[in-house]
Amino acid sequence: MDERDLRGLIGRVKGGGLSRRAFVQRMVALGLTAPMAGLMLAGNGVAMAADIRSGYKPTKAGGGGALKLLWWQAPTLINPHFAIGTKDQDASRIFYEPLAAWDADGNLVPVLAAAIPSKENGALAADGRSVVWTLKPGVKWHDGKPLTADDLVFTWEYARDPATAAVTAGSYKDCKVEKVDDLSVRVLFDKPTPYWCDAFVGIVGMVLPKHLFGPYSGAKSRDAPQNLAPVGTGPYRFVEFRPGDIVRGERNPDYHLPNRPYFDTIEMKGGGDAVSAARAVLQTGEYDYAWNMLIEDEVLKRLETGGKGRVDVVYGGKLEFLLLNATDPNVEVDGERASITTKHPAFSDPKVCQAMNLLVDRKSIQTYIYGRTGKPTANTVNGPERFVSKNTSFAFDPAKANALLDEAGWKKGSDGIRAKDGKKLKLVFQTSINAPRQKTQAIIKQAAAKAGIEIELKSVTGSVFFSSDPANPDTCTHFYADMEMYAYSMTQADPAIWLLMYASWEVAQKANKWQGRNVVRWRNDAYDKAYNAAQSELDPVKRAALLITCNDLAVSENVLPLIHRAEVSAVGATLTAPRSGWDNDLSFLPDWYREA
Repeated sequence: MDERDLRGLIGRVKGGGLSRRAFVQRMVALGLTAPMAGLMLAGNGVAMAADIRSGYKPTKAGGGGALKLLWWQAPTLINPHFAIGTKDQDASRIFYEPLAAWDADGNLVPVLAAAIPSKENGALAADGRSVVWTLKPGVKWHDGKPLTADDLVFTWEYARDPATAAVTAGSYKDCKVEKVDDLSVRVLFDKPTPYWCDAFVGIVGMVLPKHLFGPYSGAKSRDAPQNLAPVGTGPYRFVEFRPGDIVRGERNPDYHLPNRPYFDTIEMKGGGDAVSAARAVLQTGEYDYAWNMLIEDEVLKRLETGGKGRVDVVYGGKLEFLLLNATDPNVEVDGERASITTKHPAFSDPKVCQAMNLLVDRKSIQTYIYGRTGKPTANTVNGPERFVSKNTSFAFDPAKANALLDEAGWKKGSDGIRAKDGKKLKLVFQTSINAPRQKTQAIIKQAAAKAGIEIELKSVTGSVFFSSDPANPDTCTHFYADMEMYAYSMTQADPAIWLLMYASWEVAQKANKWQGRNVVRWRNDAYDKAYNAAQSELDPVKRAALLITCNDLAVSENVLPLIHRAEVSAVGATLTAPRSGWDNDLSFLPDWYREA
């Protein structure tokens, strides 16, 4: 198919003679991924929101009663730019919105934006150095003030300011945002930028009101009352927040989408555990929806027999992974443990890291714990398909692991534990409290023991482990252990932002209040070079190859992917709850409703 034929097909989609789904199917048949086909349409001015919302049934806003949600990790704040864990991101998404979101196919759909920028509509520069976003007219903050371009400029300034210490800083620091008019801004890049849809999009893109956060930017950012009492543009207005417990909202009567939201009130209850949350939806029907069913699949199947709900499985970019600390968590430098000025006594040796990788029985973890809800993987990037490396593999081989440890000079003592230079190979392995994770820990510990590695298991309450409190030493970002395991989601249909997790300049440390993305503190010059090259490569094939190189370098050393996890939720039998594996669970909350 040549360019003329392709443009003809796109023209048919625009004219209504060919459905978007049919176009995507044709592109997939030609070897393109569905997300990229969708982005092709979005880039040519095809409205992408219509398909995801074409089945929306309610004919008026309100009247749906209460929507009751369960997040078994309770939110601790409601500022999306400080949200480390999904719990805080999703709580924020009830009230705040981005310019655009990613749908289930990896397509961009407008939220606060009037349309998705494209070359055809003149908003996307051909040289990749700028993009113009235009707001929908008439959108109001929950306090009645109008949403304007000034709020976009402020959000950019707020997030990129080092004194703010925003977790989203990486999405805003390398661009400039200037006001065009009251409803438009131009995002400028100092070099060709193929991934222009980062700032203001998806989880990292939620816009803040300047008139409320302006007095609290920079060093005062943590003092803002709105960190606990949000005022956004979303479908629900804030009513109550008890950190570590519950969030309540009420229907926004001035919401900018017609006939939405359906529900009159919303309650997001936090705490407890995943099994109890699943039971409250699938067996008792007490709640409408439960997030992140990190539960053995066999347990989920039994709970589904209660008939009050169903298990919903959506694959996207979620990864359960094991991190091997590149720094020494037991040495303190200028009041900071795990300082980047130190090296881990064992994991600074690639052979020890390779040995640990061979001691992870991924297939058993999938078979006995995750079932239909996860797939074993050797990659940190597991989609879209054109970004997935074919160069990696995994194996469970204790014999080879033992041989590597011997080569590295770690010799077994009379007690069976290996040692080198007088230091025993004893490791602390931490994760959040959750049955599948504790069982995964046990599987890894058992195999490691056979190789002469003694592992102490540490389990931390989820609300603590994923806390954004810089004074809390037990958070996953402090990483004061030798190994840690958790899940993270690639929440864009492009791995550029995801791969910042391993970039040298993103190291989580005391200087940035442990807000950097690179928690493992692994640093590699070749990785940084490939990543930076990809950031200005406009050729999609060459860019994909560079990002695959990044994946391969990361998983060759201190990053051990375990399971490509599905986004698994418990959904009430009558609830329609469209979700996307490329965005957060509540990205399409305005479209949720209950069947009569």
